Amino acid sequence: MVVTSRVSAFIGLVAALAVAAGCSIDLPGGGEPPRLYVLTPKSTFPKNLPTAEWQLLIETPVSAAGLSTARIALQDSPIELRYFTRANWTDFAPKMVQTLMVESFENSERIVGVGREQIGLRSDFVLKTELREFQAEYTEKLPDRVATISASTKPPSARVRINVKLVKMPLREIVASATFESKKLAKSNTMKDIIGAFDNALGSCLKSVVVWTLTKGEANKSRGRRRS
Repeated sequence: MVVTSRVSAFIGLVAALAVAAGCSIDLPGGGEPPRLYVLTPKSTFPKNLPTAEWQLLIETPVSAAGLSTARIALQDSPIELRYFTRANWTDFAPKMVQTLMVESFENSERIVGVGREQIGLRSDFVLKTELREFQAEYTEKLPDRVATISASTKPPSARVRINVKLVKMPLREIVASATFESKKLAKSNTMKDIIGAFDNALGSCLKSVVVWTLTKGEANKSRGRRRS
């Protein structure tokens, strides 16, 4: 009892001295919080884009566990996936991509009935997607602990690769499938420019997905309808 009291008193004294001296004590989970980044949907499309009178549901992209996270992935080796420190997406990468895909379809103004599969929309088509690449790729090996980004390091390229399958309802028949990939070089090795490269790479893929889906959907809209 006496020993415990003395230990408690000592801890209290150390804390009081630290406060008085203007110091801080490191606590578990402390430190600088990560900065959060978000990408933008696509908003420009070809003028001859087909107009869809059918409804589309977009499923959450499937992805490997290493990409199914809010952490921003990087590769400086073909056999290892790592992450930037103190830098996160605003949501898990697959969920963020799904949201941006829905918004891109909406921005096209060529389809009214589009949404996530969670909303329970009765759809004519379902777009199944797989996020296969979503990382910054360096051509040189980085330090074991990437605490800060060095301006002297060559900037990475952001690589995005998405596989899509258009499924006709209610027969759940795959009527078209394609893979879209884009790789954009960052202007410099700073988080701002790396995120900019991600935005350009994903935007290129999103534009291709919207154009491809509306075109293939129009070509297959009469297939699989129930007979009256």
